[in-house]
Amino acid sequence: MTSLRKLGSSDLEVFPLALGGNVFGWTADQDRSFAVLDAYTAAGGNFVDTADSYSAWVDGNSGGESETVLGRWFAARGNRDDVVLATKVSQHPEYPGLSAANIKAAADASLRRLGTDHIDLYYTHFDKPEVPVEEIIGALDELVKAGKVRHIAASNISAERLAASLEFSDREGLARYVALQPHYNVVSRDTYEGGLRDLAERSGLAAVPYYALAAGFLTGKYRPGASVDSPRAGGAAKHLETERGRRVLAALDEIAGAHDAPVATVALAWLAAQPTVAAPIASARTVEQLPALLGVAELSLTDDEVARLTRASA
Repeated sequence: MTSLRKLGSSDLEVFPLALGGNVFGWTADQDRSFAVLDAYTAAGGNFVDTADSYSAWVDGNSGGESETVLGRWFAARGNRDDVVLATKVSQHPEYPGLSAANIKAAADASLRRLGTDHIDLYYTHFDKPEVPVEEIIGALDELVKAGKVRHIAASNISAERLAASLEFSDREGLARYVALQPHYNVVSRDTYEGGLRDLAERSGLAAVPYYALAAGFLTGKYRPGASVDSPRAGGAAKHLETERGRRVLAALDEIAGAHDAPVATVALAWLAAQPTVAAPIASARTVEQLPALLGVAELSLTDDEVARLTRASA
């Protein structure tokens, strides 16, 4: 049985891989999404990450599609209390921003789509520096006091704004962020390491990194001359053009060979071994893509292997 990880200072315990819900209602239709969710939870997974805006960027979609699919799955399986559910606010076309009124209205809309009375982990999706942290934290605290949200978290926020938020929460005795969702992986380290990670570590926050596989590059399927059929292929393939990307891929190949493990599993294992990281986020369009992601729960890299990947990505 895979050990669950404590999420920061919260009472939440999560599987060491968060299943990304960005594909639900986008590249995975409802039936395929249900199959992926079933396989993830059957393997012991209990941590699902979505956002109210997923997938508003798709022609014909208006946002909320992922939450709607998840709500139908919870209703069909009757397993809401078995899953740690994370969603986000600020980017839905009808509920943009982080004003107090919008946060509360967006949360109610998410709850309706998800068919639940509470969200376990509620993120501010993208910080809005024009809104005072006092207004944001005050609104989130109201949701916690109302029982609509259990814990709050932040994604895409500066160290300065995070520090101000934490200081306000502590001073006023209000709900306090327990987790961060930064852009972070072995080929994108400066997006988290440094002041933001140092603050998270000092403050007892857990990190739940997105783009954990660099839009697919760290699965190892992107190689010179290879053609990959994916909506994110352009973004992933650009790493092949850099010396660092090629160096990391070579190190991943070598370590994956030593463990007889997929390249993606090794990339996720490096991330899971980093300070503050509780669970990387990765998504799967099909059940067949899941084993390489779930493998992070069982693969422990040696200190030397972690160091080799860290050097390769410098």
